[in-house]
Amino acid sequence: MSTRSSELVRAFEARDLDPVAFGHGDHVAVAYEMLRKYDFLNALVNYSKSLDAIATRAGAPDKFNTTITVAFMGLIAERMSSSHCTGYEDFISQNEDLLSKDLLAKWYSPERLKSDLSRKTFLLPDAANGT
Repeated sequence: MSTRSSELVRAFEARDLDPVAFGHGDHVAVAYEMLRKYDFLNALVNYSKSLDAIATRAGAPDKFNTTITVAFMGLIAERMSSSHCTGYEDFISQNEDLLSKDLLAKWYSPERLKSDLSRKTFLLPDAANGT
């Protein structure tokens, strides 16, 4: 783990980072590192709790979305399990699509992802566009 990644994960788990400066690429990097550190369920729980707390502290509790979080964590974990990458940079160079916020549109309609229910619970995909 690089020093930057290590510091980012530490700050994320401590819930001590600037949410404005924490972009989608940072979300993916932290998820990757947490999935290396913990088994899937513990990574998901720890990641979700930290992300929800960060959003709430920033005054935007509605930003946390359970469906998006679980789906991205699942995609990252699946890709990691079939990868022989040496680290995050290698992994992301082989999985650049994970850096797209719109990746889940393959499987989810915008209405479903933006629904109040998807923020509270994991929803199964509703679009048959994916592979």
